[in-house]
Amino acid sequence: MKINHVRAKLKQGEPSVGTWLTLPDTTAARLMARVGFDWLTVELEHTPVNFETAANSFAILAACNVVPLARVPWNTGENIKRVLDTGAWGIVVPMVNSKAEAEAAVAAARYAPLGQRSIGGQLHAANFDTDPAAYYAKANEQLLVVLMAEHLDAIERADEILTVPGIDVIFIGPNDLHNSMGKPPAFDSEHKEFVDGVQHILKTARKRGIAAGIHVLDAAAAKRRIAEGFQFIAVTSEAGMMLSKAQEITSTLGLGAGKAVAKY
Repeated sequence: MKINHVRAKLKQGEPSVGTWLTLPDTTAARLMARVGFDWLTVELEHTPVNFETAANSFAILAACNVVPLARVPWNTGENIKRVLDTGAWGIVVPMVNSKAEAEAAVAAARYAPLGQRSIGGQLHAANFDTDPAAYYAKANEQLLVVLMAEHLDAIERADEILTVPGIDVIFIGPNDLHNSMGKPPAFDSEHKEFVDGVQHILKTARKRGIAAGIHVLDAAAAKRRIAEGFQFIAVTSEAGMMLSKAQEITSTLGLGAGKAVAKY
């Protein structure tokens, strides 16, 4: 059975860097799997990506030794079970704002005795290059469970959220976190409430022995966050990278003046 090398790195205290796949096309997964990221997260929350495209993307990534993750549309057992049963090596769960919500996510992702995930499927084992019996025996040791802190409630309840067994990463979503503070969405800012919230998550994660993560805009920000102690770093998205480079070219050529592109 293959080893989830991202989970292993995080457990050893090392950083791991990846990005988001937001385009509903497996071609993007095939190409992005070859650029050097440790992991790629198929984005199902805010995109038109469907479960079939996601499953095919998971297989492509696993075959390239890139850890396939999925951000589920919402924290429900159905969403979590479907992406794991179709081959994701881990989940990113949005808007986890309480201990009860953290417990629900872990229960859906882990087999007994750690959770309540049901038995079934073939693709999960195939992506780990093993058989279903071996997968069921080892999945709890290999699957990555990432919970998102992207609201003031998650900041305030971080200590109790992170007492839940089975969490690997607490991951800050800065856009929604800014929004919950009444600030414009942004990857970063100097707003004291945001800065303090980010540091509180980092400190609390360290205390609980859980990796802290955050979404950033570029490589420079990734390096800074790693130096601060963050381990699980998402750098923009494949669409964000494409649009950023395209805007750089058009700006250099004096085209499309004044037009902004999405950064996420």
